[in-house]
Amino acid sequence: MICIVGNRPVLQIGRHQVTGYDTAWLREAIHRGAIAAEREDFPFIDDLLEGIIHYLEHKCPLRVLTIEELHSRVRRMLERIGCEAIANTLPLLAPPVKLSLTRAAKEAGNGFELAFFNQVHDEIEDLKLHGVEELYFTGTRDCVKLLRGAKRWTAPCEKLHQEIITFLTTHGHSTLPNPREIRLTLA
Repeated sequence: MICIVGNRPVLQIGRHQVTGYDTAWLREAIHRGAIAAEREDFPFIDDLLEGIIHYLEHKCPLRVLTIEELHSRVRRMLERIGCEAIANTLPLLAPPVKLSLTRAAKEAGNGFELAFFNQVHDEIEDLKLHGVEELYFTGTRDCVKLLRGAKRWTAPCEKLHQEIITFLTTHGHSTLPNPREIRLTLA
């Protein structure tokens, strides 16, 4: 049996599923939509957010909800209360996502650093398309040891580790047509 924190549905973001998410990102999306609609004075952001949270925790019949479907439902809620301008400018925004670099290294295979870098690049770009602006990376040291085929940390491991960190930090700037900054955190 799956226990869902706060009884909220799991969010499907690209090929990733996020559970136990907070709602600060959702509040930020509504706030950005209000600013884009030139309604900086929109006083009902918190009320609308409470309604969305109530829906997710008590009314949503789905156990898995795509981020695009949630975005669409929020837009419909805004339209129903007469805020079409905000609904039309509501940006697609997703909660932070954790990416395991160890998993990416296993999928790439021992010694296939180029495949690893390509895979991580594609994953980051795909998540940006799904509204992700904050990524947390885990397993950097284990990933390096897998790619190097090393049992213990060596100088070549340290060099590759620095290359990976440099690679990830350069991806904070988007290559998409509508540039979107992305915050990256290494753990």
